[in-house]
Amino acid sequence: MFGLNQIIISNKTTDAYNPKVIRSTMGAIFRVKVIISEDMVKTLKEIKKHKFKVIATSLQTNDSIYDINYNKKALVIGNEANGVSDEILKICDSKAKIPMLGKTESLNASVATSIILYEYVRQKISNK
Repeated sequence: MFGLNQIIISNKTTDAYNPKVIRSTMGAIFRVKVIISEDMVKTLKEIKKHKFKVIATSLQTNDSIYDINYNKKALVIGNEANGVSDEILKICDSKAKIPMLGKTESLNASVATSIILYEYVRQKISNK
């Protein structure tokens, strides 16, 4: 659907192969490589060595997800309770948020990820 071939998750994240997760992905979890990171800061630093820019979702920015060129980017999504940690934000190349109207400040992590990945797909389709 999104054309991604791998995702990296923290070892503190819910088990990617939990039956509820598998059911919610409709089996798509088996079509991507899931990498479990013991140290996300170290993992992101390694990604940056391969010329990827790391972008974190954050409410503390005016930059929009719609202003990003997603080529050679690694995207960090925080959890609903705490967002992306300060330690990870410090090593990110930039931050972006989903512009929203009204009083709602944030979205469920899976919903936010879906919106951002749809923008990634939209850019890929429009650049053909």
